[in-house]
Amino acid sequence: MISVTFPDGAARAYEPGLSGLDIAKTISPSLAKKSVAMVLDGTLADLSDKITRDARIEFVTREDPRALELIRHDAAHVLAEAVQELFPGTQVTIGPVIENGFYYDFYRHEPFTPEDFAAIEKKMTEIIAADRPFAKEVWSRDEAKAWFGSHGEDFKVELVESIPGDEDLKIYKQGEWLDLCRGPHMPSTGRIGFAFKIMKVAGAYWRGDSSRPMLQRIYATAFATKPELDAYLKQLEEAEKRDHRRLGREMDLFHFQEEGPGTVFWHPKGWTLFQSLVAYLRRRQNEQGYVEVNTPQVLDRALWETSGHWQTFRENMFLTKTEDERIFALKPMNCPGHVQIFKNGLKSYRDLPLKIAEFGIVHRYEPSGALHGVMRVRAFTQDDAHIFCTEDQIQEESLKVNDFILSTYGDFGFDDIVIKLSTRPEKRVGADEAWDRAETALGRVLETLKERGLKTGINPGEGAFYGPKLEYTLRDAIGREWQCGTVQVDFNLPGRFGAFYIAANSEKTTPIMIHRAIFGSLERFTGVMIEHFAGHLPLWLSPLQIVVATITQDADDYAYEAIAAARKLGLKVEGDLRNEKITYKVREHSLAKVPVLLVVGKKEAQERTVSIRRLGSQDQQTMGLEAALAALATEATPPDIKRAG
Repeated sequence: MISVTFPDGAARAYEPGLSGLDIAKTISPSLAKKSVAMVLDGTLADLSDKITRDARIEFVTREDPRALELIRHDAAHVLAEAVQELFPGTQVTIGPVIENGFYYDFYRHEPFTPEDFAAIEKKMTEIIAADRPFAKEVWSRDEAKAWFGSHGEDFKVELVESIPGDEDLKIYKQGEWLDLCRGPHMPSTGRIGFAFKIMKVAGAYWRGDSSRPMLQRIYATAFATKPELDAYLKQLEEAEKRDHRRLGREMDLFHFQEEGPGTVFWHPKGWTLFQSLVAYLRRRQNEQGYVEVNTPQVLDRALWETSGHWQTFRENMFLTKTEDERIFALKPMNCPGHVQIFKNGLKSYRDLPLKIAEFGIVHRYEPSGALHGVMRVRAFTQDDAHIFCTEDQIQEESLKVNDFILSTYGDFGFDDIVIKLSTRPEKRVGADEAWDRAETALGRVLETLKERGLKTGINPGEGAFYGPKLEYTLRDAIGREWQCGTVQVDFNLPGRFGAFYIAANSEKTTPIMIHRAIFGSLERFTGVMIEHFAGHLPLWLSPLQIVVATITQDADDYAYEAIAAARKLGLKVEGDLRNEKITYKVREHSLAKVPVLLVVGKKEAQERTVSIRRLGSQDQQTMGLEAALAALATEATPPDIKRAG
């Protein structure tokens, strides 16, 4: 007999060789009917798998969040079957689950078009409605190669050849159609449901290699229920309206061009917005005792070898060789430079914590297909800071940074935050003992934050190569999540460079280094903000806060006076004195997302008033010029300055 333990701790004895479904039936017929998979000793598995040893088991129903990946995985198989039925001769390759859906890559001479989507979805519906069981078989390599080869599936043959010899080669059948797959799958196609949609088609090279054949990638999504699918599609529709690339053009903030892939051409208004972020954070950092520095853009490879970046990050670095054969790299991170500044001059324990900050431009190679506006670039500015401290100071300093991060996000309108601890990755530097201490320290911080009522979680294996980290994820106005801030505890980098301070016992001691970013990438955070606010930035952030627009030329002199008075109060203002209808001016500046229009005509000039129009509102308010500007100046005061005043 074997012992099977359930989530509540209860254990039962069973004959070995029963399937998960058999065991579910012994608990209750309804559980067996509702279950779509099981978690066997922590690993998601097919319900049909036999249990031959003592094990812990948990049954997964379709309503369980863990089932969503199965729904999408099964839907990818159904998509592939539907395509091959509709378009004979099409070869299948791979079809993984991705964030928010799945895709499948196909090899076919004729291109798929959006006009094909309806037919494919209809065929998928038929396959799902047929409720065909998923059946797993284990084949030999020769058997699999022979079958796929005889059916013209050359890509599958290559995949079979690449699977390590010690791994089982699994085939999943759904009726007569089959696919090479690691699994697991739900019991049948009917469990997928009908909440799916094909989204788009794009090109993709086989195995990401531009020298290999070009495939056609069909992207799709699937959810457990139709309302969830509808909500997602509505979110996408709203996201399209908020796309920062479109709004960036309309607001005249920035542009991109082929000569500088992944780099931003900031226009005057965009750079004003960017510098507002820098000024805000610089004030906040000064309050909290940070000192600002600047480190070189280009450094010798020897420094990156010492830091560990050369071994773990080189494929993401831009390199150059000079005439004297020296190899340099554009810095992908600021941290090694900050260690050099810490090392310059003798430091005592009395100097700690030492907080070094930099608005440092870094360069990282991203594949051209991954570039996306200001959200994913190759050159960006980090609001980077490093806190050199003792091991005893880690928790206190990390909590201070946490409070700094959360208050900053609050000032920018983000109040739904999740904080996750990312633990050691496979590819890392440093001894396990140092990682143990670093993860323990951040674990205590995370527990404190949880006790405060904050949303927390764990990201196993997602830490930086030099240390674990806390990741701060924001939820925006339409429910999307953006990972921005980080707090990383590093026991490795200072020691690799020989950094030390003189401890209270007069001994040389290696400091701990806490890496800190709040915005993360200022470029990306700018994009997040634009989309969060749909371009309707708060007045204090707007690069152009006010336009004074005239109705008639009789008001030109008064408009100039209003502009001068606004600028004297520190407001960002422009005039629109063109000989155009006021309705045209209002429409144009609304499209450019100018928050406030002060409309002046002959009457306003005589009475020294302004007609105030707010972006997004049809209402108008008439006020005296001085009172209106004073109110707007107060509203345009950054929140940190308001608190200080």
